[in-house]
Amino acid sequence: MNRIVHIIFLANLGVAAAVVGSLIGCHSSSPAETQDAASSTDAATPATPPVRVAAARPLRKTLRLESVQPGQIEAFEQTPLLAKLPAYVQELHVDIGDRVEANQLLVDLFLPELKDELRQKEAAQVQAQAEIELAAAAVHAAEAAVATARANISAAEAGNIRAEADYVRWQSQYARIGKLVAGGSLDKKLEEETRDSLKAAEAARGEAVAKVQSAKAMLVQSQADVAKAKAGEAVARARYGNAAADLSRVKALLQYTQIRAPYAGVVTERNINRGDFVQPASTTTAKPLVSVARTDVVRIFVAVPEMESPWVEAGRTGYVNVQALPDRIVEGKVTRTSWLLGANRTLRTELDLPNPNAVLRPGMYATAHILLQERPDVYVLPPSAIVRDGSHAFCWTVQEGRAVRRPIALGLQVGNDVEVTSGLKADDVVVQSQVGSLRAGVAVEVAK
Repeated sequence: MNRIVHIIFLANLGVAAAVVGSLIGCHSSSPAETQDAASSTDAATPATPPVRVAAARPLRKTLRLESVQPGQIEAFEQTPLLAKLPAYVQELHVDIGDRVEANQLLVDLFLPELKDELRQKEAAQVQAQAEIELAAAAVHAAEAAVATARANISAAEAGNIRAEADYVRWQSQYARIGKLVAGGSLDKKLEEETRDSLKAAEAARGEAVAKVQSAKAMLVQSQADVAKAKAGEAVARARYGNAAADLSRVKALLQYTQIRAPYAGVVTERNINRGDFVQPASTTTAKPLVSVARTDVVRIFVAVPEMESPWVEAGRTGYVNVQALPDRIVEGKVTRTSWLLGANRTLRTELDLPNPNAVLRPGMYATAHILLQERPDVYVLPPSAIVRDGSHAFCWTVQEGRAVRRPIALGLQVGNDVEVTSGLKADDVVVQSQVGSLRAGVAVEVAK
């Protein structure tokens, strides 16, 4: 039984070998046939050609971001000069276009009654001055009377002392003689004579006391006269002050009859002639006699958009192109801003411009350039070379004929220049076209 199975196994093994041999015979070929087959395969699937791109090394330059806004040249100061008093035009010294200096006389007005009033006020002041002098003399006289009263008091008090001494002496004398008369040593007549002398001394003493009191009363009266004289002097001085104030007021009014230039500039308007009667300006629409504009400095107001307003502040440098002067660039600075944005979401900004030769005239159309940001000597790429991926950005560089992805950080963009703050080197060759069709490692050919 085992032999039969062994024979069947050998028979099956031979059949399998014959099948494998026939298969090998059918698919085997010579080396030449193999090479021909490979050649036919390559011809059927050709190789991918390199991508042709434009590429260049990154540039280094200074980027300046500016706000460019239209505006109009305006005078730094422009003053309409009007009359304050009703008067006649006596003389006109200037006309439109004339250049004037500060405080130069432009127009003379004539007001006769005001000059008469001036003379009256001057006379009143002279009179008030004389009254002051008279009052001062009265004060001196009163003070002298006080001194005299004091001296009279001193004299009266001295006479009082003398009279008192005489009274005491006669009183003592009378008492002594009275004793002697009583003793019979002296005659009665002598006693009577002594008594009369005592009475006279007593009367003199009373008179001396009265003189002292009178002198003191005169002192009080003299002191009152001094106070009165000083009050009169104060009144005279107050009267003089009023007269001086009236005179000053009239002189101030007369100054309004001379219209003068408030500053150096040019006359831009004239609306009067000699002999015209002019009235004080009662409304804001009244025409001025003349108008003067300052010329050494002019200004331009521009409206800066909201997105640029955070960088605009006083001191920012700028310049102005004037349409009527195409070959001239006027340097200037931002002088002031309104700080808040207006109803149209813009920031009112002023630039002051020096105008020493007076070539800039109010009304000229101009374009203001305000420097917002500046990046000196930085790498820049065109927008066509940059691929943005969300918040990240990259570019393609060429290395050994292959595209290499290079992450970069971006900064300021001005026109077709985008600042690259990091990620690039000076010798990098950056692809600037076809960046959307590149993949890492793709063969590229830089177009010449």
